Amino acid sequence: MEPIESSVKIFPGTGSLDLAKKIAEAYGKPLGNYSSQRFSDGELSYSFNESIRGCDVFLIQSTCPPADNLMELLLMIDAARRASAKYVTIVVPYFGYARQDRKDRPRVSIAAKLVANVMQSAGADRLMAMDLHAGQIQGFFDIPVDHLDGTAIFVPYLQSLNLDALTFASPDVGGVARTRTFAKHFSADMVICDKHRKRANEIASMQVIGDVTDRDVVLIDDLIDTGGTLCRAAQLIKEKGARTVRAICTHPVLSGNAYANINSSVLEELVVTDTLPLKQQSSKIKVLTVSDLFAKAINNIHSHGSISSLFINN
Repeated sequence: MEPIESSVKIFPGTGSLDLAKKIAEAYGKPLGNYSSQRFSDGELSYSFNESIRGCDVFLIQSTCPPADNLMELLLMIDAARRASAKYVTIVVPYFGYARQDRKDRPRVSIAAKLVANVMQSAGADRLMAMDLHAGQIQGFFDIPVDHLDGTAIFVPYLQSLNLDALTFASPDVGGVARTRTFAKHFSADMVICDKHRKRANEIASMQVIGDVTDRDVVLIDDLIDTGGTLCRAAQLIKEKGARTVRAICTHPVLSGNAYANINSSVLEELVVTDTLPLKQQSSKIKVLTVSDLFAKAINNIHSHGSISSLFINN
């Protein structure tokens, strides 16, 4: 008897339903049939309404707050494993808890490692994510990790703007490597905003290292939460003589007063992706979709093709 090639089946979590629909459409097949329900006490339940035995199953869910999104993903993984899926790949465009990737003070949890442990314990065979807060989080997993790069989305957009005095800026020292990737690709200069925090989401002081006079400055970050750091950096860069200031952030977490901060800022625009759904619309926020990139990655994983071929540097 000839072996039967396993088929691809794509299922969404409720937190990433719109993105999952776009990815499935870009891949060329509909989402799988599933049910997700919540009991009156808030308890979650997830089930597959079609056979996935022997299939390559891709489960799409960003683990953004609230924690229900993470819990639902774990239920999806467990259900797929118990339904005899051949291979379970979790597609987590935004990997939550990634900012807690080390012990930066005594007696705290390394939450990113904890999340990695529970995902693997639930039965995931592979993780696909985009622009992790820190690249070393890949090492928290003992399964293959495909770390997609947002530059493949943002570089073509920046090229379309035809900015003739381009300079890239990192809003903090930790984002230098990410910013340098953009600067290197465009053969452009880069500057650094050095900040000192009193506590989480509160900046004590900030200074710009480098010259931004008469430059079109693009701030680069992996995510934007309250927007305090980014908007303050933009204001400081503008005061230093920049011609325009815009920002690129892969993951629009946008909590607290984020929308008010952005709308009242000096930013020309904030360019984000749809790894997370926007809570409200803003004339200053432009959303680029990652659906085509993830669809190509799913195809390459299933066909044992190259993932690095999807990076802009290649």
